[in-house]
Amino acid sequence: MSQTTRGEAAIASRDDTLAHTLTHLEQYAVEDATLTSAREAGQRAESSPVSASGGAALRFLAASIGARSVVEVGTGCGSSGIWLLRGMREDSVLTSVDIEPEYQELARAAYRRAGFAAGRVRLILGRGLHVLPRLTDGAYDMVFVDAEQAAYPAYLTEALRLLRNGGIVVFNNALEAATSPDGPLSAPDPGTAAVREVARSVRDDEELIPLLLPIGEGLLAAIREEPRTGG
Repeated sequence: MSQTTRGEAAIASRDDTLAHTLTHLEQYAVEDATLTSAREAGQRAESSPVSASGGAALRFLAASIGARSVVEVGTGCGSSGIWLLRGMREDSVLTSVDIEPEYQELARAAYRRAGFAAGRVRLILGRGLHVLPRLTDGAYDMVFVDAEQAAYPAYLTEALRLLRNGGIVVFNNALEAATSPDGPLSAPDPGTAAVREVARSVRDDEELIPLLLPIGEGLLAAIREEPRTGG
């Protein structure tokens, strides 16, 4: 076997292993009938719902900090909201923002089927960058952004303002930051460039603890630390 052939075989083996791992991640995160129904409704409506593994990660993160107050930008048809609510405390409230009234009506029905009282969710119709500035500084435990990727840098600024110390910000579709290197004829589109900018900003900010999770379309998460003083 030539060196080139061996190299190609090694790459193929790694690709097969990665594909198997990603499949296992999705199968490990089990959806119940309510979540499956919400996700399938989102797929039919082309709202790009989170995968089962992505949703399980959201639930885990919300539960890990005992979240009482969470902001979601991009309601979709409710699947990500259900995952978040299942990780949040029983006395918590999810504030979910979307520009599509049809999506929010589907989400409202999904929350009801999942058994959540109407008071557990505050649905706000509007563009996230118009709504978030009206929310209270430092009043939220978690912010999840699954919206227009070109606006991600602006959403990061708003999220950090909204989060309490120890709160978590999460961006969906973060694997856009891991695309192939650009050449003279393949400059990134505005959405990809914005995701990369946010990924760099989160990684380089000394007041954030970053984590890039290669599940679903990729989740970029960061904990907002209290500023350190002294040596």
